[in-house]
Amino acid sequence: MKLPLIIQGGMGVGVSDWRLARAVSLEGELGVVSGTGLNSMLVRRLQLADPGGHMRRALANFFDQSIAKKILDTFFVEEDEIENRHFKRTALPAIKLPVSVQRIYVVAGFVEVWLAKEGHSGSVGINFLEKLQTSNLPTLYGAMLAGVDVVLMGAGLPKEIPGVLDKFARHEDASISVNVIGCSDASKYKTTFSPLAISAHVKTQPMFRPKFFPIVASSTLAHHLMHKSTGTVEGFIVEGMQAGGHNAPPRGPMKLSERGEPVYGERDAANIKEIRELGLPFWLAGSFGSAERLVEALELGANGIQVGTAFAFCDESGLAKHLRDEVIQHWITNSGIDGEPVFTDLQASPTGFPFKVVKLPGTLSEKEIYDQRPRKCDLGYLRQMVVLEDESIAYRCPAEPVEDFVKKGGKSEETLDRKCLCNALMANIGLAQTQEDGYHELPLLTAGDDLINLGQFLQPGRQTYAAAEVLATLKAKAEGES
Repeated sequence: MKLPLIIQGGMGVGVSDWRLARAVSLEGELGVVSGTGLNSMLVRRLQLADPGGHMRRALANFFDQSIAKKILDTFFVEEDEIENRHFKRTALPAIKLPVSVQRIYVVAGFVEVWLAKEGHSGSVGINFLEKLQTSNLPTLYGAMLAGVDVVLMGAGLPKEIPGVLDKFARHEDASISVNVIGCSDASKYKTTFSPLAISAHVKTQPMFRPKFFPIVASSTLAHHLMHKSTGTVEGFIVEGMQAGGHNAPPRGPMKLSERGEPVYGERDAANIKEIRELGLPFWLAGSFGSAERLVEALELGANGIQVGTAFAFCDESGLAKHLRDEVIQHWITNSGIDGEPVFTDLQASPTGFPFKVVKLPGTLSEKEIYDQRPRKCDLGYLRQMVVLEDESIAYRCPAEPVEDFVKKGGKSEETLDRKCLCNALMANIGLAQTQEDGYHELPLLTAGDDLINLGQFLQPGRQTYAAAEVLATLKAKAEGES
């Protein structure tokens, strides 16, 4: 695989979907699908009659058609039979999942990567959050069945994943440790995925081990992953605090700006010299979405850059079109009519990590709108596992009903201003749930600080732009540098 100059970031739930990844890969760079929530995306697309037939086309290419047929029989709804947007759900992620549920994860990972790679020879990656430990393994295996070229992972210390890739390439069982609050032994709880439990025919499928590019915020973390992982690491994405989504918290005591955002200092910037000395390829991310910054990255010794925000609002993005249009109109063509577009919120994410929120009228970025949402946890990707007094395991989320969280040993103050990212991110891509009580889930957008610079990709008289235009703009000054 030829190393890319530009890696398209793996964003949100379905923002970096197969269409976007495919568009970038067709241009010779690394397109990346997001691995988060793929099981829910697959079953909801099917319940909307699978517009374009893309899910069914990919399912028809899954190696075990009995599994594909079962999923279709369970979830597919014909267009004239769609009555409302109350979607049938799959089981919430857990340390131990029934084989029937694991199969949905496997197939979902396969479908998204297969579609991204369909009809071309370009490279495709998949991005995971290390914190989603209970759902990553079967989805990862499904992506490998589809021939994914690169696995990227951030939001944690994914030192066990390289060994998992080695085992999955041989169709062997693999396990990873699961973080459980109240358990001092980090190795006590593990989640395991067994390929042969999915299908007796799985060993007939050709497999190869993809490259592994962990996402790091410091040279210390990069050094640790390079030398302490269970297998080889082939490169790094070095991400700064300007990137969208979740950010690493500042090092040292928390200080807030006048806007109420965490203040980052020199200690929070990765030491590029030390990362360069590790001798592995690396790409810089976090407000590197311009031609000038690409040249700067190359001069620092990087192989290139990872870019998310610019692709999040392009034509091929999985974001609902009306949301892309509203962001561009509100913040770009109207020149940011009411202040800064992105706020780094310390409270929004149930993970406790800072989370960048795009301020946009009518979305959950407005407190009065979010306060009207009935608290509910029905997707559960960000649930935390905790040991109770009787040694049993409970699953809790600071965004669930406060009384439920407290019953599981949590403190009510931990729930203050926490937002249900799982449902909001599904709403971002047009797959919002209508709950049993009639509440229709609303979006909550995230983007990096580069959002304000999207105008560089707009041609005169146009309000939209394509992924290919992003790449052409970024590479305009880099031909002689790479």
